[in-house]
Amino acid sequence: MFNSNNSYVAPQSFILNGIPGLERVHVWISLPLFTMYIMSLVGNLGLVYLIYHEEALHHPMYCFLVMLSLIDLLTCTTTVPNALCIFWFDLKKINFNACLVQMFFVHGLTGVESGVLMLMALDRYVAICYPLRYATILTNPIIAKAGLATFMRGMLLMIPFPFLVKRLPFCQDNIISHTYCDHMSVVKLSCASIKVNVIYGLMVALLIGVFDICCISVSYTMILRAVVSLSSSDARQKAFSTCTAHISAIIITYVPAFFTFFTHRFGGHTIPPSLHIIVANLYLLLPPTLNPIVYGVKTKQIRDSVIKFFQGQKNGS
Repeated sequence: MFNSNNSYVAPQSFILNGIPGLERVHVWISLPLFTMYIMSLVGNLGLVYLIYHEEALHHPMYCFLVMLSLIDLLTCTTTVPNALCIFWFDLKKINFNACLVQMFFVHGLTGVESGVLMLMALDRYVAICYPLRYATILTNPIIAKAGLATFMRGMLLMIPFPFLVKRLPFCQDNIISHTYCDHMSVVKLSCASIKVNVIYGLMVALLIGVFDICCISVSYTMILRAVVSLSSSDARQKAFSTCTAHISAIIITYVPAFFTFFTHRFGGHTIPPSLHIIVANLYLLLPPTLNPIVYGVKTKQIRDSVIKFFQGQKNGS
């Protein structure tokens, strides 16, 4: 990848190679991937529709849940269709700039999702620790401003990534062993030092991931103190039950995220590449698939609204 003056230039395109070592079973791998993607579309769109049309769900908790569902939809849509094209049609080529755009949205949207989970933890903190002031603290303008600030933080911190990648010389292979353009997978192809990219990536992880997890931990510590101080066991159980869906969403999101983050940086020679790529895809697809199910099962108001909706449909027909 040299020009006439023997200087390095950016490649015109990359080759996304899917899951190395499992090429023969790409079609079989695509089936659960496609099923989960359809489930995520139906589940999240259904949840957003239900919350929008059901007046009983017009509360701050469900406003944040709508944000989470929309972010989940965008996140999996940035990667899954591309992966299915690789598995089904062997369409592996991706334009260099298109790769940078995909990389920006993948990391930006996952950063926004982390922020929304933090906001949902703060929502549970206010609801349990200040129940009488809940509606006055979390007003619609406050929710909108918090959501916008979270979105802007996630996206603005990701803007340097494409520029940091674009400055790198790519003089080696342009084959990316992945199903989508991940930042570390792309920069590892460079033949120059990637120290700046690694350092900035760690800074973003601290500013988003670590900060959000600290806020979530502090919120649940305060929630736990407030719940334990309740005299009634029924009241304690009810307070805990309002948090179980959110705790499940946190586990579903952060466990594969941490696995992906640490194996990229510290486990490259000990973790099989195929396992890493499968987990990286699940990291983007599990939350959109499971969050609607978790909230549908664990949240009584949503269950009741679903039953009411289908009963209304049945009576109408």
